[in-house]
Amino acid sequence: MAAIKVGSKAPVFKLPEMGGTIHALEAALTKGPVLLAFFKVECPTCQFAVPFIDRLYRQFQGTGASVWGISQDDAAASRDFASEFSASFPILIDKKPYEVSKCYGIEYTPTLFLIDTNAKVRLTGDGFSKGDLLDAQKWLSQASATAPGELFLPHERVPEFKPG
Repeated sequence: MAAIKVGSKAPVFKLPEMGGTIHALEAALTKGPVLLAFFKVECPTCQFAVPFIDRLYRQFQGTGASVWGISQDDAAASRDFASEFSASFPILIDKKPYEVSKCYGIEYTPTLFLIDTNAKVRLTGDGFSKGDLLDAQKWLSQASATAPGELFLPHERVPEFKPG
Protein backbone atom coordinates (compact mmCIF):
# COMPACT_ATOMS: atom_id res chain seq x y z
CA MET A 1 0.00 0.00 0.00
CA ALA A 2 1.30 3.46 -0.85
CA ALA A 3 1.86 5.96 1.92
CA ILE A 4 -1.02 8.24 2.82
CA LYS A 5 -0.73 11.47 0.82
CA VAL A 6 -1.04 15.10 1.89
CA GLY A 7 -4.71 16.09 1.76
CA SER A 8 -5.94 12.55 2.51
CA LYS A 9 -7.96 11.62 5.54
CA ALA A 10 -5.72 9.97 8.14
CA PRO A 11 -6.75 6.50 9.30
CA VAL A 12 -7.80 6.63 12.94
CA PHE A 13 -6.34 4.09 15.34
CA LYS A 14 -5.77 3.10 18.96
CA LEU A 15 -2.40 1.84 20.14
CA PRO A 16 -0.87 1.15 23.54
CA GLU A 17 1.95 3.27 24.88
CA MET A 18 5.01 1.44 26.25
CA GLY A 19 3.39 1.40 29.70
CA GLY A 20 0.09 0.05 28.38
CA THR A 21 -2.00 3.25 28.28
CA ILE A 22 -4.11 3.30 25.12
CA HIS A 23 -3.85 6.38 22.88
CA ALA A 24 -6.57 7.06 20.32
CA LEU A 25 -5.88 9.37 17.39
CA GLU A 26 -9.51 10.41 17.14
CA ALA A 27 -9.54 11.59 20.78
CA ALA A 28 -6.21 13.42 20.44
CA LEU A 29 -7.45 15.32 17.39
CA THR A 30 -10.26 16.86 19.46
CA LYS A 31 -7.51 18.70 21.40
CA GLY A 32 -5.20 19.68 18.55
CA PRO A 33 -3.06 18.47 15.66
CA VAL A 34 -0.94 15.32 15.95
CA LEU A 35 2.54 14.66 14.59
CA LEU A 36 3.18 10.93 14.12
CA ALA A 37 6.74 9.64 13.80
CA PHE A 38 6.95 5.98 12.76
CA PHE A 39 10.30 4.38 13.61
CA LYS A 40 12.33 1.24 14.32
CA VAL A 41 14.84 1.17 17.17
CA GLU A 42 17.71 -0.19 15.03
CA CYS A 43 17.27 2.46 12.31
CA PRO A 44 20.26 4.86 12.38
CA THR A 45 18.26 7.65 10.72
CA CYS A 46 15.52 7.22 13.33
CA GLN A 47 18.13 7.45 16.07
CA PHE A 48 19.42 10.68 14.51
CA ALA A 49 15.91 12.18 14.13
CA VAL A 50 14.49 11.40 17.58
CA PRO A 51 16.19 14.22 19.53
CA PHE A 52 14.75 16.77 17.09
CA ILE A 53 11.29 15.19 17.27
CA ASP A 54 11.61 15.35 21.05
CA ARG A 55 12.36 19.07 20.83
CA LEU A 56 9.11 19.51 18.91
CA TYR A 57 7.29 17.54 21.60
CA ARG A 58 8.74 19.71 24.38
CA GLN A 59 8.00 22.94 22.48
CA PHE A 60 4.33 22.11 22.01
CA GLN A 61 3.64 20.06 25.13
CA GLY A 62 0.61 21.47 26.91
CA THR A 63 -0.71 23.36 23.85
CA GLY A 64 -3.18 20.68 22.72
CA ALA A 65 -0.85 19.52 19.93
CA SER A 66 0.50 15.98 20.28
CA VAL A 67 3.73 14.37 19.13
CA TRP A 68 3.72 10.58 19.16
CA GLY A 69 6.36 8.08 18.20
CA ILE A 70 5.05 4.84 16.76
CA SER A 71 7.53 2.05 17.27
CA GLN A 72 7.62 -1.10 15.18
CA ASP A 73 9.44 -2.84 18.04
CA ASP A 74 8.32 -4.26 21.37
CA ALA A 75 7.82 -2.19 24.51
CA ALA A 76 11.11 -3.24 26.15
CA ALA A 77 13.24 -2.35 23.12
CA SER A 78 11.30 0.89 22.68
CA ARG A 79 11.83 1.82 26.33
CA ASP A 80 15.59 1.25 25.96
CA PHE A 81 15.55 3.33 22.77
CA ALA A 82 13.67 6.18 24.47
CA SER A 83 16.17 6.17 27.32
CA GLU A 84 19.25 6.04 25.08
CA PHE A 85 18.08 8.78 22.71
CA SER A 86 16.32 10.98 25.32
CA ALA A 87 12.82 10.64 23.87
CA SER A 88 10.26 12.01 26.30
CA PHE A 89 7.30 12.00 23.89
CA PRO A 90 4.75 9.16 24.10
CA ILE A 91 5.91 6.07 22.22
CA LEU A 92 3.11 3.82 20.99
CA ILE A 93 3.72 0.20 20.06
CA ASP A 94 2.61 -1.12 16.65
CA LYS A 95 3.29 -4.86 17.03
CA LYS A 96 3.56 -7.35 14.19
CA PRO A 97 1.73 -7.55 11.82
CA TYR A 98 2.04 -3.71 12.06
CA GLU A 99 -1.59 -2.94 11.32
CA VAL A 100 -1.31 0.83 11.84
CA SER A 101 1.94 1.06 9.85
CA LYS A 102 0.25 -0.82 7.02
CA CYS A 103 -2.77 1.52 7.10
CA TYR A 104 -0.40 4.46 6.69
CA GLY A 105 1.58 2.70 3.95
CA ILE A 106 4.90 2.83 5.82
CA GLU A 107 7.77 1.58 3.68
CA TYR A 108 10.70 3.37 5.36
CA THR A 109 11.50 4.68 8.79
CA PRO A 110 11.40 7.27 10.04
CA THR A 111 8.21 8.47 8.41
CA LEU A 112 6.30 11.54 9.63
CA PHE A 113 2.65 12.51 9.27
CA LEU A 114 1.23 15.79 10.54
CA ILE A 115 -2.53 15.49 10.98
CA ASP A 116 -4.85 18.45 11.57
CA THR A 117 -7.93 18.44 13.81
CA ASN A 118 -10.13 17.42 10.87
CA ALA A 119 -8.00 14.27 10.45
CA LYS A 120 -6.52 15.63 7.23
CA VAL A 121 -2.86 14.88 6.54
CA ARG A 122 -1.01 18.20 6.23
CA LEU A 123 2.58 16.99 5.91
CA THR A 124 4.35 13.72 5.20
CA GLY A 125 8.00 12.83 4.98
CA ASP A 126 10.27 9.84 5.16
CA GLY A 127 13.87 9.75 6.24
CA PHE A 128 15.29 12.72 8.13
CA SER A 129 14.41 16.01 6.47
CA LYS A 130 15.39 19.27 8.12
CA GLY A 131 12.80 21.04 5.96
CA ASP A 132 9.99 18.66 6.97
CA LEU A 133 10.73 19.17 10.66
CA LEU A 134 10.83 22.95 10.23
CA ASP A 135 7.53 22.82 8.30
CA ALA A 136 5.97 20.69 11.06
CA GLN A 137 7.22 23.15 13.67
CA LYS A 138 5.80 26.10 11.74
CA TRP A 139 2.46 24.36 11.27
CA LEU A 140 2.21 23.31 14.94
CA SER A 141 3.20 26.82 16.02
CA GLN A 142 0.45 28.41 13.93
CA ALA A 143 -2.17 25.82 14.95
CA SER A 144 -1.41 26.21 18.66
CA ALA A 145 -0.64 29.96 18.65
CA THR A 146 2.68 29.11 20.30
CA ALA A 147 5.99 30.72 19.42
CA PRO A 148 8.43 28.06 18.22
CA GLY A 149 11.72 27.53 19.99
CA GLU A 150 15.02 26.57 18.43
CA LEU A 151 14.76 23.24 16.68
CA PHE A 152 18.35 23.10 15.43
CA LEU A 153 21.03 24.61 17.63
CA PRO A 154 23.81 26.69 16.06
CA HIS A 155 26.57 24.26 17.10
CA GLU A 156 24.80 21.20 15.64
CA ARG A 157 25.80 19.87 12.24
CA VAL A 158 22.44 18.98 10.75
CA PRO A 159 22.19 17.73 7.17
CA GLU A 160 19.29 18.80 4.98
CA PHE A 161 18.34 15.15 4.42
CA LYS A 162 19.28 11.64 5.54
CA PRO A 163 17.46 8.74 3.87
CA GLY A 164 15.72 6.19 6.09
